[in-house]
Amino acid sequence: MALSNRPATDRHSLFQANVLALRFTQLPNALWHPQEAERVGLDPQLIHLNHAALPAVGLMAAADRTALTRLLAGHEASAQTDAPRSFATVYAGHQFGHFVPQLGDGRAITIAEGVGRDGPFELQLKGAGRTPFSRFGDGRAVLRSVIREYLASEHMAALGVPTTRALSIVASHEGVQRETLEPGAVMARFAPTHVRFGHFEYFHHRGETAHVKALADWVIGEFDTDLADSADPYGQFFDRVVERTAHLCAKWQAVGFAHGVLNTDNMSILGLTIDYGPYGFLDRYDPNFICNHSDHQGRYAFGRQPEIVFWNLRALAVALSSLVPVERLVQGLERFGPQFDEGWRAAYGPKFGMETAQPEDGPLLVDFLTGLRTLGADYPTSFQALTRWIEGEGELPPFDGAGEWGERWRERGLDPAQAAKVAERANPAITLRNWVAETAIRAVERDQDLVFFDRLFNALTAPFEELPEVLAPLAGPPPPELAGLAVSCSS
Repeated sequence: MALSNRPATDRHSLFQANVLALRFTQLPNALWHPQEAERVGLDPQLIHLNHAALPAVGLMAAADRTALTRLLAGHEASAQTDAPRSFATVYAGHQFGHFVPQLGDGRAITIAEGVGRDGPFELQLKGAGRTPFSRFGDGRAVLRSVIREYLASEHMAALGVPTTRALSIVASHEGVQRETLEPGAVMARFAPTHVRFGHFEYFHHRGETAHVKALADWVIGEFDTDLADSADPYGQFFDRVVERTAHLCAKWQAVGFAHGVLNTDNMSILGLTIDYGPYGFLDRYDPNFICNHSDHQGRYAFGRQPEIVFWNLRALAVALSSLVPVERLVQGLERFGPQFDEGWRAAYGPKFGMETAQPEDGPLLVDFLTGLRTLGADYPTSFQALTRWIEGEGELPPFDGAGEWGERWRERGLDPAQAAKVAERANPAITLRNWVAETAIRAVERDQDLVFFDRLFNALTAPFEELPEVLAPLAGPPPPELAGLAVSCSS
């Protein structure tokens, strides 16, 4: 019997008691729209489940697998007793620098909200069908893009980068038309909230300033509660968004992550990495690396991310101008540079064995990166080599002046044994390069090898541990046949 024809399951067999509660849907109806999933496909198959994440969304670890699959496929409502059971939200955004007045959750539906083990959560299904904001889209997701987002979300979390999280992959066994007909899937993801810069832009540019205020009050009340009694709550809120976003961007640079589509609708108000589309991790260290082959002008090149993030924060400042005087918003924006520099040192220092990098360490760190760029060196393996060198077991990457650089590092006066421990915890043994993601996609789509996929998932979510021998080849640069993989917004 198809799963969609099974009777509904009482929520207490899936969710822990007293977990589900209204949060975002307490806001005015203009900010969200009731939306049930379309029950995509006839016989969904649970491809992978992130067991460790279940408590974060209040799901029972021992829940009935069939009922859980139904829920995570969109074939069963969450049975959240308070209406609505599920919803989609509307937002706007600057896409490649051009304002689009209405976007929204075109293929994402929130099926539950509440407070789990780690605090507030929204549980979304991505690819479970159309919403009023799908525009010309079909509301579906293809398996390859789901695999990419699923692995990237959990890999980034393991690297210490703030991100939305991934809970499951369900194959729909339904074809989805993109450039060709591809297998479809539904991914469950969660976050404390999925509110974006674009939510504020939508209401500001429509002149609906009361909704801008309502949304700001909600975010402050949920996540910046100490600002509620402040004399300057909205100005300080903007300061925090600037700080969170600057530190996030710094971590992207350190782990070698290029987002690919840094539109304002893809920017989280909480400073989370959100919406993994044509992302890419560096192979060679190249600030001009463009991971999205649809980005013909290089607007979202790896090295431009700090500049673009700042541009997006300016767009958010405009959207908050009905709440905060312009002069105060400018003061907030001026915090970005110092906050990014601080975050950059905090993110990069440990990769060089420094618990805390000081401002005077900046030239030493930058010169190493300059050497890698000139050499055309592979980014992840160069830092693996640096770790071994700190341990006294290898050589530095052979860029011009490497010997002199090594002497400067020694003059820093770090304890080598302690520095080695710091570097080992900061330089991963495996990185989710495009060719690694493609290997995972082929394993599932072509070979149905879920054992390999699970093994790779475990390695990517424990990236600083030694790789099992069978995965060791995935630590290095791509083989020639998988080099230069092109990824587009449809990914």
